[in-house]
Amino acid sequence: MADVKPLKITETVLRDGPQSLVATRMRVQDMIPVLEKLDEAGYHAIEAWGGATFDACLRFLDEDPWGRLRILRHRMPKTPIQMLLRGQNLLGYNHYADDVVSEFIKKSVENGVSIIRVFDALNDTRNLETSFKAGKKAGAHMQGALVYTTSPYHKPEDFVRLAKEMVQMGADSICIKDMAGLLSPYGAETLIKQLKAELTVPLELHNHCTTGLGHMTALKAAEAGVDILDTALAPFSGTTSQPCTEAMVATLRESPRDTGLNLETLNELAEYFTGVKSKIVNEFHVNPNFNVNPKVLLYQIPGGMLSNLRSQMAGMGIGDKLDEVLKEMPQVRKDLGYPPLVTPTSQIVGSMAVMNVAMGRYKMIPREVKELIRGRYGKTAGPIDPEVRKLAIGDEPVIDHRPADDIKPQLKTMRDRLDEAGYPGLSVEDVLSYSLFPDVALNYFRSHR
Repeated sequence: MADVKPLKITETVLRDGPQSLVATRMRVQDMIPVLEKLDEAGYHAIEAWGGATFDACLRFLDEDPWGRLRILRHRMPKTPIQMLLRGQNLLGYNHYADDVVSEFIKKSVENGVSIIRVFDALNDTRNLETSFKAGKKAGAHMQGALVYTTSPYHKPEDFVRLAKEMVQMGADSICIKDMAGLLSPYGAETLIKQLKAELTVPLELHNHCTTGLGHMTALKAAEAGVDILDTALAPFSGTTSQPCTEAMVATLRESPRDTGLNLETLNELAEYFTGVKSKIVNEFHVNPNFNVNPKVLLYQIPGGMLSNLRSQMAGMGIGDKLDEVLKEMPQVRKDLGYPPLVTPTSQIVGSMAVMNVAMGRYKMIPREVKELIRGRYGKTAGPIDPEVRKLAIGDEPVIDHRPADDIKPQLKTMRDRLDEAGYPGLSVEDVLSYSLFPDVALNYFRSHR
């Protein structure tokens, strides 16, 4: 064994589990009955906020995400609440001004977040600078996430260099974020040993089971010395979600990495969430039954993206050409500099692949693809194909500075717009909700403010 310390567990049943399997449709009312029991279970942390939860609360669940966070903190005072943050994108899909990013992080911590896992879709650390500064100032544990992917520009030594950059920026821990389940068991062993040899901060693994590798990769990660592992209770684990909490706890019971978590308690919690899952499926008619898909190893598509692709293609009348789109995606990704496929770059590459199949290669180029090529999302790991750049933006210059430097302060403008819309005097949290999702937030305010 490379490490004899107990393996710590971060539970994802309140965030990424339901996001991966039931489109983030879990209501806070369905969490409340077991929050105290979750708090007593002995987890390192509970990932319960951020990611798609903010948007889903306002758009689909008629909930205030800030109110949800306060409820979680009140009922789980012992266990750190962890959130997922997309750097300068926060929880939306565009870059926001520094004043919005700083205030959002400050309020997240004030309302109950203890650990902020922050990542940038392109692994461009310039897009993390403001988040790290604001998080450290607010007193949060800042975890830098390495967005894992494979390409000629994403080797173990590249991730080690990136991790060391994040530690210099103030990262209190590092997470390997394997959103598509691409990390193999022996690849994990190699990467973790290299990272552990260079880092003095704790190392966490967040992976998915989409390709069928998840549990094996998690076990090899434990053996290689990873400090913390993300898992989900059984009803919300597996396939496009994380490895199963109970299975990993049982696996490690007879090893030096024994988690110390109680299987009976975990089974009781899982039984409760089995009922919650059935309720969500019946109410929202979502299908949580995904097949393991090793093809993702070739196409690198995150699990949740497949259903979106199918829907987009059906709307364009090319629903029968999924295989062509899947084969086109790696080529588009290469053309665009090998971006990791995670929000928002997965949607950008996916849309371009669909357009190429439907209309011919680069006959129509979406605005977001042009912005990626211009450098508005940051710097890609590999070079952009010169011919594709010419088709997309002609001779326009590519920005070489931090993209957010071009965005003027936004908070006052957002508050002024809310005043004009007839909602003066709203809380800072409400102004932040509006800043991220203007139309969705206004719709929510009509009923609740």
